[in-house]
This record gives sequence, C-alpha cells and structure tokens, in this order.
Amino acid sequence: MTDFLARAVAARPDAVAVDDGRETWTYADLGERAARWARRFREGGAAPGRVVALHAEPGRELVAALHGAFRTGARVAPLHPDLSAPEREAALQALDPVMVVDAGREAANLPDPEAGGDAPTPDEGPVAVLWTSGTSGRPRGVLLTEAGLRASAEGSRLRLGLGPDDVWYASLSPAHVGGLALLVRAAILQCGLAMGGRFSARDLSDLVDRGRVTHASLVPTMLLRLLETRSDAPPPPTLRCLLIGGARAPRDLVDRALAAGFPLALTYGLTEASSQVATAAPPDVRRDPTSVGRPLAGVEVRIDDAGQVHVRGPTVSPGLVDGTRLTDAQGWFATGDLGSLDGDGRLRIVGRRADRIVSGGATVDAHEVEAALRHHPAVMDACVVGLPDATWGELVGAAVVVSPEGPDRDELDRWIRERLSPAKRPRRIVQVDALPRNPNGKVDRAAVRRLLEAG
Repeated sequence: MTDFLARAVAARPDAVAVDDGRETWTYADLGERAARWARRFREGGAAPGRVVALHAEPGRELVAALHGAFRTGARVAPLHPDLSAPEREAALQALDPVMVVDAGREAANLPDPEAGGDAPTPDEGPVAVLWTSGTSGRPRGVLLTEAGLRASAEGSRLRLGLGPDDVWYASLSPAHVGGLALLVRAAILQCGLAMGGRFSARDLSDLVDRGRVTHASLVPTMLLRLLETRSDAPPPPTLRCLLIGGARAPRDLVDRALAAGFPLALTYGLTEASSQVATAAPPDVRRDPTSVGRPLAGVEVRIDDAGQVHVRGPTVSPGLVDGTRLTDAQGWFATGDLGSLDGDGRLRIVGRRADRIVSGGATVDAHEVEAALRHHPAVMDACVVGLPDATWGELVGAAVVVSPEGPDRDELDRWIRERLSPAKRPRRIVQVDALPRNPNGKVDRAAVRRLLEAG
C-alpha cells in the first residue's frame, strides 16, 4: 500500500508535520491520525482499484485523511469545495467513489487505529484522481501514480534545494495538482506545513514576518494580494522561496515582487504531469524573469512545428479515469500550450489554446460556460473568451444573444451562480444582436474578445 508518511514517521517522529496556529501535530501524531482514517476508509469499503472522494477545506484533518486513504490502496479523489451542485454531481458520477467523506465533519468519530497495519510497498498503479479541466478545458478525471508524485517531489527538491528544515505555507486545495503535490512532497521530504484553511494574505504576511514559513506555493493572484497587504515591504531572509504557478504570472507583477525583494521561483506545471514541468529557481528568476527555467530532472520537453509544448517522463499521467490514454506511442503528452526553448534549454510559455481560460489558477472550459448560459430559456446564443487581467491573469467574459423578453443582468447573474463555481462565472457580459462570425460561419472569438474589451 502507498504510505508517503512512513519514512518521516520513522526518522523524525517528533518533528513538526502540521501547524495550523491552534494545534501542532508531529509526524508521530500525523501518522497515528492517518492510521485512524485508514481504518475508517477500509470499514467503508476502500480498497485497491476503488475511489475514495474527499471533500474538505485545507487543514490538519484533510492532510491526515489524505494519507489515510493512500494507505488503503484506493485512488484518492479530492473534490474542490467550490464545486457547484451540478459540477459535484457530474464528478461523482464519473468517479463512482465507494465513499464520499468530509474530513472536517467526520474527524470526531474516527475509530482506533488498527494494530500493525500494512507494510508500505511501491504502488505501480494510480493512487490519485484529480477531477480537473486540465489542458483540454473539459472536466475529466486525471490519474496520478505514486511513482509520478515521488518523481515530482524529487525533481522539485533538486531544483529548489528543499529539505526537512523547510516549512511550507499550504493553502491550495489538494483538488488542484499544486495543492496535492505540496502535501505529498512535504511528507516525502519530511518538512513542515503551516496551514490555516483558505488563503489569507494577512495570515501569510504575519507568518513570513515571524519567520514561521520558509516557502509558499502561490498562484499569481495570491502574490498580488500579498504585495498589496504588505505595501510591498520586503520579507525577512527567513523566507527562501515563493513558488509561483497555476497561471502565467504577468511580467509587471513579477517585476514588482522582485523589486520588493521577494525570492520568486517561476514554474510551469500541469495536472497531467503531477505538477511542475519546469521551474526557475529564485537566482534564475532574478537573472531572467521571462523564463520558467529548465525542465525538472527526468522530465523532457520538446516544441513541435506548431509551437506546442510536449512533455515526457515519469511524472506524466498514465491516462484518464475512463481509460483514455494521454500520451502518444513514444510517451509524449501534448499540453495544448505554446512555448519555446532557448539554447540553454530554458522554457518560455507564450500562449495557450484559445478556448482555455486560466483565471486565478483555475482552468475554465469556455464551452462549459457557454452551455450553462445557453441553458437559460431566453438566451439564444453565447460565446465565452478569456480577457487579460492584471489581478487574475484572465477573466471570463461572455457575449450573449437574448430574446426580446430576455433576462436582465441580475437575473443572468443568479442563473450563473446556481450552476457554475466562482472561477467559471463571467465577470464581464455584453448583450449583442448576433455573434460575429468568420467567412466559414464559425464564431469569431477574436472579434468577441475585442468587443468585450471595448465594452
């Protein structure tokens, strides 16, 4: 069975594993709690080949439940708490979990841990499923393996010089690959986690000033909030790295953070590649803030004739929960992103496919949002595009064609809130008589984008 905690519990039982500001758990504490969760999951039917869905906010109990589920050999599927009811229903239907557990609610009723327990053995099959839009933009279950997560942790360790003395601020949901990879990496590298639920720029700033965290994994929006909260005040030297990923960081934001003295590491990653593909460490970012650095150890990157980034290596997903394979016969995964490699092997990401929108680190399927809009009985047509935004990277914008008795903006907003999670909701909507189309009769998305930017 998979046990990412085993070595840490044996080697550093008294070291701090998780501190949420109210209670501190050592690795011995975390191991004991994970054993309780493992028994709870087994009693509920968790077993190799089955799926356990976890629903909870980031926190101590979720970390323990995650590791407990891994120990059963089941595939762990963390679900984002912001999923709307229809989105959650679609995910559960596709994942077909044997259990759906809210770690926070069930924590008070855990059984005693089983005596002994299974000895950890390498698991060659998938150990996690992330329900994500991924590079395709269409929701799907991406399988991740133990070998892939371990290879990702080792690659990150080598690139960033990570070790057991590090303390990571962890606020990303494990429903996102960056959040899951961080929790697994911390256990493998035997370092500490500082957790307090969802991201708070004020809390992070306070932890930084008190020297309580050495590293943090953030999306660009979080970095902006941190700078604003601190009024660009420089951090103490105890802060060694802010790992920035999840969306392309605007150049002016990177320059602002560097000017304030923040040690940035820029990374490009994918759910389908177990998180990081390439990472530029802080010294590299100071020298060249336009690159996301070289690929991690063991990861290969190539650019095809159309400029698309392809990835190959041990971190790449074996496929989807429905059995779909993601790689070609040579093991290459086509990311859908556009980039270039310089003579020193440093990667630059220059764009993405038009229908993929990344807002605040969340990937949004334009077609899914369009379908939700068109489902309104008075909306005749809709086109959704990403609009550049300094705060979120991109905002979701929509042009809609409505009938004469069509909804006003407030009614349409209510309709959207009931059906889409926050990242997918259009922030800018314009009503048009007809969608612009090209000579082939297809909607001209570039023209829609210009229309929305002008409005």
